Amino acid sequence: MSSKKLNNLILAAMFLALCMVLPFLTGQIPQIGSALSPMHIPVLLCGFFAGPGYAAIVGFIAPLLRFALFGMPPIMPTGIAMCFELATYGLISGLLYKKLPKKNAYVYVSLIVAMLCGRVVWGLARTVLAGLGKGTFGWAAFIAGGFTKAIPGIILHIVLIPVIVMALKKYTAK
Repeated sequence: MSSKKLNNLILAAMFLALCMVLPFLTGQIPQIGSALSPMHIPVLLCGFFAGPGYAAIVGFIAPLLRFALFGMPPIMPTGIAMCFELATYGLISGLLYKKLPKKNAYVYVSLIVAMLCGRVVWGLARTVLAGLGKGTFGWAAFIAGGFTKAIPGIILHIVLIPVIVMALKKYTAK
């Protein structure tokens, strides 16, 4: 195994561990703890630092592992839909960051496009799961769950993630 692959594997493991821990920290904040989407942060960062493949895998298994270990998030339909959403987050953020110019503005582009794609995939997954469970998941539920209730997390991600990426990019360039 090359040192780059080993480095990416170690980074992926660290980001997966953060997916397990961060929800405990934000869960202590009444009313908005889960709206901060703490598992999304490490997955997006994994896309930027370990690459799209590792990040997609981390994103897909994080909700499953967290459910197996701690019983949260509820596996159906929340956890399953999150698997597809987070895998998309990691895949898209990693692909775009890899392909686009290495300028700070493109960190935001990669992040925002990944977040939008992830939300769409989440909505599609919830729609399929609702159909399988004889439930409903309409446009209003998509907007409310994917955007309105997620505003605190969206703001946090847009503020925090680029700062971390740019700081670490600057630090590792030395």
